[in-house]
Amino acid sequence: MEMTQIDIKERMQHYHVNGLSLSLIEDGQISKNEHFGLLEKGSDKKVDNNTIFNACSISKFLTAILVMKLVEQNYLYLDEDVNNKLLSWKVPENHYTTIKKVTLRNLLCHQSGILDPEGSFIELKSMKDQPTMDELLNGQTSYCTIPIEVSYEPESAFHYSDAGFCIIQQLIEDVTSKPFHLVMDELIFTPLHMKNSIFATSIHESEEDTFACGHHKNGELVSGKYPIYPYPAASGLWTSTADLAILVLELMHALKGTSKIGISASHVKELIHPQGGKEWTGLGVFLDDLQQELEISSLGWGVGFQCMLVAYPYLEKGLVIMTNTDFGAHQMEGIIGDIYRSLIRS
Repeated sequence: MEMTQIDIKERMQHYHVNGLSLSLIEDGQISKNEHFGLLEKGSDKKVDNNTIFNACSISKFLTAILVMKLVEQNYLYLDEDVNNKLLSWKVPENHYTTIKKVTLRNLLCHQSGILDPEGSFIELKSMKDQPTMDELLNGQTSYCTIPIEVSYEPESAFHYSDAGFCIIQQLIEDVTSKPFHLVMDELIFTPLHMKNSIFATSIHESEEDTFACGHHKNGELVSGKYPIYPYPAASGLWTSTADLAILVLELMHALKGTSKIGISASHVKELIHPQGGKEWTGLGVFLDDLQQELEISSLGWGVGFQCMLVAYPYLEKGLVIMTNTDFGAHQMEGIIGDIYRSLIRS
């Protein structure tokens, strides 16, 4: 595929985008890694293959892959009451949970009955203000001031929930007795050689030549340069487009029974299968059946950053785009949508 229909540099100028990276997958391999612009407005630091962007909610896709690996190892079960294995915190029992319990499956597909309190799950306010997950779930922090509980019957409706993925993170830490980021390193990042992926809780000066700074839609730097979200499984991933492309390829390999991290084809098919009667949501990913071609997607949108991962697992093609600018509109209404339509849907 050639980008003959779009001038990316012109589009970047039009949308006030400071830096952009993309990785294209064709025929089951990475066919293109291209990079444009700067890590920081006014600097001479150019975006390259190792540039690390804030992936925001694409973190949920990574978390879902990790969950399936732990299911493969019998640490976790998709349809078990999560309270059976939660140790540090429990989902509060109420009249909504008397018939149906909260399971890992319905947490992953945002149908658990968990609602995010209004104004919750914002970026880190201070490097000294990093809450524990049980503090956050108990409503004891400024990031979530109301205790998390089940607000409607599990499996009865879809409500996108960061809190649900916080519960998943706590569950992973409880069953493995390890911090979430170490489990991810051990089971996903290291075996797949995803060397530019990290669940960062701070950005040090020595790393500033690698990490992209966030920018507002007018092109100006965001306060603090590097927004940090203190709930890794939901929004804490920093990574490169090349690393995310490696993960997409792993999903494609797993479907053919050649997973490098030991996930079976049946478990990956479960991940990309419609859940809870909703044709458009899988486990940690969203689905679209475009002309009988299954498309999976994951979007990241936060302070100073926007990105998108899209793949056609059975056609073995895909695209990852990351930018260090928040356009203030949905990805498909800006440069990400322009590139997607040029490369994938043209």
